[in-house]
Amino acid sequence: MSRLGSMGARLYRGEVGYDFVGKRMIWYGVSILITITAIAGLMVQGLNMGIEFKGGVVVTTPKLSVTTEEARETAEEISGHIPIVQELGSGGLRIQISDVSTSESNKIKSELASDFGVATNDLTVDIVGPSWGEQIANKAWMGLGVFMVLVVVYLAIAFEWRMAVAALIALIHDLTITVGIYALVGFEVTPGTVIGLLTILGYSLYDTVVVFDGLKEASKDVTKQTRWTYSEIANRSLNSTLVRSINTTVVALLPVAGLLFIGGGFLGAGMLNDISLSLFVGLAAGAYSSIFIATPLVADLKERDPQIKALKKRVLAKRAQAARGESGDAADTGAQDDDRDDEPQDAATAGAVVGQRRQPTRGRGRRR
Repeated sequence: MSRLGSMGARLYRGEVGYDFVGKRMIWYGVSILITITAIAGLMVQGLNMGIEFKGGVVVTTPKLSVTTEEARETAEEISGHIPIVQELGSGGLRIQISDVSTSESNKIKSELASDFGVATNDLTVDIVGPSWGEQIANKAWMGLGVFMVLVVVYLAIAFEWRMAVAALIALIHDLTITVGIYALVGFEVTPGTVIGLLTILGYSLYDTVVVFDGLKEASKDVTKQTRWTYSEIANRSLNSTLVRSINTTVVALLPVAGLLFIGGGFLGAGMLNDISLSLFVGLAAGAYSSIFIATPLVADLKERDPQIKALKKRVLAKRAQAARGESGDAADTGAQDDDRDDEPQDAATAGAVVGQRRQPTRGRGRRR
């Protein structure tokens, strides 16, 4: 078995673990800081909306001896707007200019033909109105709203309302960060971007539901025992699915990273950036929120329940009683306690290592 597989098995059995839930205030602080930065970038810089949302003109040229940089400078000088110029496989150029009217597009076409030394009829001009993009945006918002409502209803029925609330907050967290990154980076927002945003919601929800399903099973009849608090059980359940979540995220990010950094960055296929950036940021944010946000939020909400509060008091009282009993035994046995000081106590398991199993002590000798 590989080292990662061995670690996953030990996490699943509760032999090792990390106290994600116990240190939740750290993760809340990190998420709030990232979210504030994303919102600030969105308010200051705004989104770079594509031609489908703002309207404009797309000019396609035949094969030219003009470079993309020269064409960009020429189109910017003629139109007064910053164009997007892409080289086509046929050797021609695709020049995209936003925020221009129909009359301006005719002027741009004739001046570009003159500067490039080609006939006006050799240039193909497509005028894009903003109404189509607005329709896509409105339908996307409607779909997003319906999706959120259905998610909350389903999780409330399948699990409980606290998990539904936590999942909804995690989804909003992922969307806000992804949109904020788009504003900070300045990538163009196209219909492909909208598709990417809607896609990451499903992935983020899937990862969260997997963790919640394990938590539901682990917390069944939780009030009938006095060994663990609800937060400790939630943390143990989260650790048991940790390696699975990491593996799923890495496998999903690899092809998306190929599109973003190799296809869009190294090879210059800028149109791939529209959807790949939203997928990359959204997948990473979804994995983060399912581990560091959703489950700790459920534990926070659950710990407010009177029954769970009473359970926590009973667990802590039992541990305190056990600690007092062990102290009394240590005073009676004297030096024999030194051999047991290194063993993990129940009180210690409330921290970073939840559910750690004690190793049986070996006898000092064997009778024949």
